[in-house]
Amino acid sequence: MIDRISIAALCAVLTIADASWSVEDAPARYPETRQIEQADDYHGTSVADPYRWLETDVRESKDVADWVERQNEVTFKYLAAIPEREAVRKRLEELWNFEKFSAPFKKGGRYYYFKNDGLQNQSVLYTQPRIGAAAEVLLDPNTWSKDGTVALGGTAFSDDGKYVAYAVSEAGSDWRTWRVMEIATRTVLPDELRWTKSSGAAWTKDGQGFFYGRFQPPAEGETFQAPSYNMRVFYHRVGTPQSDDTLVFQRPDHPEWGFQIDVTEDGRYLVLTAWIGTDDRYKVFLRDLDEPGSRPESFIGEFDAGYEVVGNDGPLFFVKTTRNAPNARLIGVDLREPSREHWSEIIAERPEALREVSYIGGAFAASYLKDARSQVVIYSRAGEVLREVELPGLGTAAGFDGDEDDPETFYDFSSYAIPPSTYRYNVRTGEGTLLRQAKVDIDPAAYVTEQVFYESKDGTRVPMFITRKKDAPLDGNNRCLLFGYGGFNIPSTPGFSVARLAWLERGGVYAVANLRGGGEYGEAWHKAGTKLQKQNVFDDFIAAAEWLIAKKYTKPELLTIQGRSNGGLL
Repeated sequence: MIDRISIAALCAVLTIADASWSVEDAPARYPETRQIEQADDYHGTSVADPYRWLETDVRESKDVADWVERQNEVTFKYLAAIPEREAVRKRLEELWNFEKFSAPFKKGGRYYYFKNDGLQNQSVLYTQPRIGAAAEVLLDPNTWSKDGTVALGGTAFSDDGKYVAYAVSEAGSDWRTWRVMEIATRTVLPDELRWTKSSGAAWTKDGQGFFYGRFQPPAEGETFQAPSYNMRVFYHRVGTPQSDDTLVFQRPDHPEWGFQIDVTEDGRYLVLTAWIGTDDRYKVFLRDLDEPGSRPESFIGEFDAGYEVVGNDGPLFFVKTTRNAPNARLIGVDLREPSREHWSEIIAERPEALREVSYIGGAFAASYLKDARSQVVIYSRAGEVLREVELPGLGTAAGFDGDEDDPETFYDFSSYAIPPSTYRYNVRTGEGTLLRQAKVDIDPAAYVTEQVFYESKDGTRVPMFITRKKDAPLDGNNRCLLFGYGGFNIPSTPGFSVARLAWLERGGVYAVANLRGGGEYGEAWHKAGTKLQKQNVFDDFIAAAEWLIAKKYTKPELLTIQGRSNGGLL
């Protein structure tokens, strides 16, 4: 959804490209914020917290809602005084108004994809019997609310293609309510599963029901503040009330554990991947669904590394792990001899960070980051390199999902000046076909994206992407926007953004520094920007700015820095 806050933030940055306006022309005057008598005792030290009342959700406190409204009045009055803002807003709307497609995926013999006509608040889920055939709407979240604040929060299709379970999220909440639709008739069944989040849903092979995770209902007035503790895994049978669901797994001795829920493609095993917080350390439990009354048993890990089950061939499981491999590798773990001394290596660790692995058509599609850009390699079942996927340039590829016995897959590709493009690919033959490319009002040939490397304060070599008009002179007089993130093992990779494009159109230079703390070079790069090493992130960002100035891309008074979420701390 394109909200007024997003437009405001983008306009504020983009108007920097015009020098006719100054913040001193319209100084902001903020409303006073009420303080309360609140103090907490921490081991004998009293710590005042006079603004504690602001931690209540706006949906549950009129005082907080009124405070937010007063702050917004100040913000939008301030932004409205910028002469260039309306022209920027209009251009952003023009650029945003293009058809956006996701890569197709196949379930139950049919194809599905998401599409947004341009300025729709929510993307619509379509289905078609084959690629190129007429498509029909399956789920349109835009019809669920007048203001576009009710969204589709996840889907899970039964193997036989009869049902789709889908999650509904309201007003940006993490809470999801799962419903079930009969696909052929578009009938929404009475099933309603509440108090779920973070787990997804996984159908049993017979299509009679699915597993999901849920929490206890929060106390009155704490719907949006209650901590996410004590997730429990249930099995829901289609057509029955939630109160009849069967409890499958819980760990009250570890209330902080959460679970990602999957069923293997052969339908034999329930896979529960336990996680704690945001760190990439997991523990995997398995339940043999062919054994009536069986319980999930510990299978892999002790929260000592990353473990992700990619697929299986009977009792042999294919697992992506960072155990003894900070950049990740693929191993085989046999249920009959699951101890670590019997693990086999299928795809060895490489200098590039292995981000994703898919088991498709009897082969592995491995997605790497090579200096923060996508590199996709196809391996045989035995781990031999078959080929590298020829990507259309320096950018980001995502997708490569599919079935273990079907070589057909799809992926999306984009870069800073290359609009999103969808490709169809055969992992057995290496044949790839462009299905569609978004039609955006730009000329990609007018821009150039280059990758440079610079030294940080401690001598570490850090990559950075720079995009600009091809004819932009490097004389130090360009306005430059430098973006950084540097956290949570999340890489900053090249991708298309109309907001960035609007900046480039107005003559700006856009730079993205791949700071430590992110996932550009695997776990070691991530850890080098955390905790006691956090200063490295700041040093990397400062060094990026100094490099851009030294190389005449910009100068200090024309340089703007930006970060979002963790990048806001930066």
